[in-house]
Amino acid sequence: MARATQAIIDLHALRENYQLAKRKAANSRAYAVVKANAYGHGVVPCAQALADDADGFAVACVEEAVELRQAGILLPILVLEGAMDAAECQVAVDLDLELAVHHQAQIQWIESLLGGALKLWIKVDSGMHRLGFSPADVPALVSKLSQLDHVHSVQLMSHFACADEDGHPMTQQQLQAMSTLAPMKLARSLCNSAAILTLPQSHESLVRPGIMLYGASPLAGQQGPDLNLQPVMTLQSSVIALHDIPVGETVGYGQSFKANRATRIAVVAIGYGDGYPRMAPNGTPVLIRGRRYPLAGRVSMDMITVDVTDSDVALGDVVTLWGTGISADEIAGHCQTIAYELFCQVTPRVKRHYLGRSALK
Repeated sequence: MARATQAIIDLHALRENYQLAKRKAANSRAYAVVKANAYGHGVVPCAQALADDADGFAVACVEEAVELRQAGILLPILVLEGAMDAAECQVAVDLDLELAVHHQAQIQWIESLLGGALKLWIKVDSGMHRLGFSPADVPALVSKLSQLDHVHSVQLMSHFACADEDGHPMTQQQLQAMSTLAPMKLARSLCNSAAILTLPQSHESLVRPGIMLYGASPLAGQQGPDLNLQPVMTLQSSVIALHDIPVGETVGYGQSFKANRATRIAVVAIGYGDGYPRMAPNGTPVLIRGRRYPLAGRVSMDMITVDVTDSDVALGDVVTLWGTGISADEIAGHCQTIAYELFCQVTPRVKRHYLGRSALK
């Protein structure tokens, strides 16, 4: 029989979250960000579910774009890190991909192409200092690339460093840096999920919703439900053992939990081998039969232990780790991380089950 641990992926919720992004940026196109296996949700099923609604997709690398094309996705695909070598530039031509350009070597590879019609997005370093060209260098780059026979279009993009923090001065600094390029009258893309929700003045031609698609909050101090986002992944397992321990006894590795009363412990078949965070401390909640119960003891590779004292929890009961009824943002807060990481760390041995598949297969 199959292990009970599973991730239920609600594709209807995914589509609803995309539509929320579209409503927030009604005058912009929206490329759904499905990099990193759609933030751990499964890139092909998620892209297929959005294929009738999305204006396009964004991925991190050409390899991810190839997977989408092989799955029959024909919508525009933007590669956010651009090509890694000249061969990938040719792949981008062959598969009609849109490429970010953020360093001189990529320009040289593009110049070496013998044909094609690439759509390019010059990455502008507006202050994050991760990837991109300085605003002062951009006009010359636009002129150079626009003159190449095999370049179809040149557009501008950047990325906010602190849009998740309301009123952060860095955001205004970045907007000011980008405003120096406004006279160029080029299509632009600035907005991640946080900026879609909080910076309508920066929506521009194209927005790039990412974490909000999957129902988690991009904003500091808020959870997905606060923003009317629907959880897409519900991570579940089941109770595989129950036992009682007396006062003073300890549970798990390192004796991190000590019973201060007669305690009933439920053992749940999930651990860091499945992607549940090892750093989850005592007290991190799980949901069983609609009631919250706290972790009691250190997370193991394959199991967690939960204090279910004075309850009717039974062998085989379904346990929800995050998702419907308990926000991934909340669990991330207990673990001093973000929901992005929780989703991406769910391992392949956790079976994904998809609800609401589209007709495209």
